Amino acid sequence: MGSYKHIENCIGEYIAKHYTSVVEAGIGNNTEAARILHDAGTSVRSTDIRNIPVPDWLTFTVDDIFTPDIRLYEGAEVIYAIRPAPEMIPPLISLAGRINCDLLVYHLGFELYGNGGEKIECGVLLHRYYKGQVH
Repeated sequence: MGSYKHIENCIGEYIAKHYTSVVEAGIGNNTEAARILHDAGTSVRSTDIRNIPVPDWLTFTVDDIFTPDIRLYEGAEVIYAIRPAPEMIPPLISLAGRINCDLLVYHLGFELYGNGGEKIECGVLLHRYYKGQVH
């Protein structure tokens, strides 16, 4: 499966090649994928349920994915989440549907939701649980 940095690099590079406006939901303390996106010139925003310190270049807002402020996600071509808790997947799918954008998830281990969505191999395995029409 590779190292932590390898995972983040693969995800960041894949998203940077396919999208121009993204939101990372549940960013936690690892901003590596967001940094790759930022460095590639991709518009990247992030959210988490906790108020956490992030680098100055990263737009961050506290938000609860179970009761999301849809304005924080509007205009995104993709919402992505890296190692989200399984219970976060249904509200993320719902949110992606509301704003009609893609939803990409990298799971910890073999956790899946439903049928696992569309599988995307980008050096690591991503799951597209919703495909929007934004891009």
